[in-house]
Amino acid sequence: MVQVHGQGGVKFQNWAKTYGCSPELYFQPTSVEEIREILDMARQRNKRVKVVGGGHSPSDIACTDDFMIQMGKMNRVLKVDKEKQQVTVEGGIFLSDLNVELSKHGLALANLGAVSEVAAAGVIGTGTHNTGIKHGILPTQVVALTLLTASGEILECSESINADIFQAARLHLGCLGVVLTVTFQCMPQFHLHEVTFPSTLTEVLDHLGDHLKRSQYFRFLWFPHSENVSVIYQDPTNKPPLSSASWLWDYAVGYYLLEFLLWISTFVPSLVSWINRFFFWLLFSSRVENIAISYKIFNYECRFKQHVQDWAIPIEKTKEALLELKAALENNPKMVAHYPVEVRFVRGDDIWLSPCFQRDSCYMNIIMYRPYGKNVPRLNYWLTYEGIMKKYGGRPHWAKAHSCTRKDFEKMYPAFSKFCSVREKLDPTGIFLNAYLEKVFY
Repeated sequence: MVQVHGQGGVKFQNWAKTYGCSPELYFQPTSVEEIREILDMARQRNKRVKVVGGGHSPSDIACTDDFMIQMGKMNRVLKVDKEKQQVTVEGGIFLSDLNVELSKHGLALANLGAVSEVAAAGVIGTGTHNTGIKHGILPTQVVALTLLTASGEILECSESINADIFQAARLHLGCLGVVLTVTFQCMPQFHLHEVTFPSTLTEVLDHLGDHLKRSQYFRFLWFPHSENVSVIYQDPTNKPPLSSASWLWDYAVGYYLLEFLLWISTFVPSLVSWINRFFFWLLFSSRVENIAISYKIFNYECRFKQHVQDWAIPIEKTKEALLELKAALENNPKMVAHYPVEVRFVRGDDIWLSPCFQRDSCYMNIIMYRPYGKNVPRLNYWLTYEGIMKKYGGRPHWAKAHSCTRKDFEKMYPAFSKFCSVREKLDPTGIFLNAYLEKVFY
């Protein structure tokens, strides 16, 4: 019998400090036995359990007032199979640590999101993505996982074992059980050559197909209230490392000055369109190149605390949707939008709750910063954006705040009912649910 002790009085906040909660008890287990013990205790006391990793999700998906399990102490690399180029890790490992471990073995993940201070089980649970039309969302790199269910049973899942549960658990929303281990398909370590250059929205949208062919990891940033676009190409290379980073431009100007100006714009909203154009001219109007090991190029600083929305629409709707958003901003001078709108492209897949389920997709990420922690009015922009995304058949990123409910998800996801039946089978009493998930499932 293992004795587990939960801490009371812990305040959990997500990274952007936009959502938080005060779980009754907070646990940091070090073994499967301890987690089983916590689940038993929760059952006896009729409490729910929420498992968290890095706490990076910009929504309340990780919040609970009952029991919280933080997986940070279950963070080992369990096995590296050099022949198959696969790695098995505990669910709590941060990708930032995994990237370094893999490179010691000459391996790398083929794609990563912008942030690596996130846990392996959480990254797949919310469907984290990056860009690259040949690459799927991060869960497509998962070849196997083990799940501890509400009843205390451990299930091995892969394409060949418990295949249905595997298709559900690769994007699990934290509601199927506790993900103990994840096996990722890797590839030989590689360097990336990143080229950033200025363009216009018209040019990029008119030649989208060419850009997608020209670069393996292509994305672009649009600066609202203008035609300005920064195009980013990232491609494998054998050239030696090259860095154009500079403290003055990246931090003094790109961070401190921007934050100050955005804060002033909360009093004079019409400044925002000037800020967007000024910063484009200052930081994005010339060609910039960087070369480094892949994960250092994939990851970039999300320096500001921010509110975000990120929906995936069918890739062929990219141009219409973006032009409609631009027109909405032009027709409503009171509505302001911080830069950038980040546009990324992802290959379709067969994961039941993947926003890219059975279709190549374009993710359109909008953002409102919180200068010095101050909230900027965003409701109009948010609702306008959601309306356009829904009109074009969009599906929201699971980690990010959205206003969708079960009715919406049943329309968006052909396999939604399949996922629900797996969830009800694995967690009949709903021990892994919380307020966010109730909106999804009820």
